[in-house]
Amino acid sequence: MSTSEPPPLTVVQPGGGRVGELGDIGVQFKVWGEDTGGALAIVEHPFPVGALVAPHLHTREDEISIVTEGEIGFRSGNREAVLGPGGYIVKPRGELHAMWNAGTSPARMIEIISPAGFEHFFREVAELIAAGPAAAGQGGDLAERYGLRFGDPEWLPGIVERFGLTT
Repeated sequence: MSTSEPPPLTVVQPGGGRVGELGDIGVQFKVWGEDTGGALAIVEHPFPVGALVAPHLHTREDEISIVTEGEIGFRSGNREAVLGPGGYIVKPRGELHAMWNAGTSPARMIEIISPAGFEHFFREVAELIAAGPAAAGQGGDLAERYGLRFGDPEWLPGIVERFGLTT
């Protein structure tokens, strides 16, 4: 029998966790990679009405999204879905995807990031936004450092129009 101590217990109370703004959506940090030995991280994203997360792809991690409030639309590759509370979607690394509030009320989702690490991209963006306009030019290499790439797919204007999104 081992006498080593068990890993620390991570507890996040309802509504707990550091909060930040990412532009169109927000972020609330729940579980950091340091809490899971790098296996995964968990954040929550509130989506105001009209919010759109621009098409992008991850080169290092997969994302699993779980809708908890409202309706959120997802496009990953050539597949599209609108999910309500309790809906899950897996967005694999290397596949261009976008997300948006597909309803008429605020929405929210839990995002599981595997492996962990990308939560620090969210942290850095939130810190830059909180620092104000003077810091705006400081994040130029963020996407590259985190293996994030953006795209401009032909399907985006149709989604913006159908759901009345702000870009």
